[in-house]
Amino acid sequence: MKRVLISACLLGENVRYDAKNCKKRSEIIEKWQKEDRVISLCPEVAGGLSVPRLPAEIQANGRITNIEREDVTEAFKQGARRALKLCCEHDITIAILKEGSPSCGTSRINDGAFSGNKIAGAGITTRLLRDNGIQVFGEHELEQAAALLGD
Repeated sequence: MKRVLISACLLGENVRYDAKNCKKRSEIIEKWQKEDRVISLCPEVAGGLSVPRLPAEIQANGRITNIEREDVTEAFKQGARRALKLCCEHDITIAILKEGSPSCGTSRINDGAFSGNKIAGAGITTRLLRDNGIQVFGEHELEQAAALLGD
């Protein structure tokens, strides 16, 4: 049975920068959980960042800084590598990640100015997973992911 990597915040874990979650209520996710197909991970926490933590965004130069302009790129890279390792260990080919996040954004991220504006782009974990053949979907693309799994 194929497993799916899912952002921990989407599963209701309070791991976001603000110590909250973005639980995604979905029959598809509930079905996967009942079938023990879900592997949960917050790449930012896996990379060593705390909960709560300062908000961070990807800058134009590709580095990730928090709102106080401290460079946290290495923690984000470490979390992305941990996500890839989990995918390899569990033969995961599909991930559902939190849209908009500097780690997990699938098609849009914040603009790097801490303005709240979104721009086209992908988070660091999404890019690493895609570069390694894993199909990454946002939380609003569950039906497409389920179809690929044959559900």
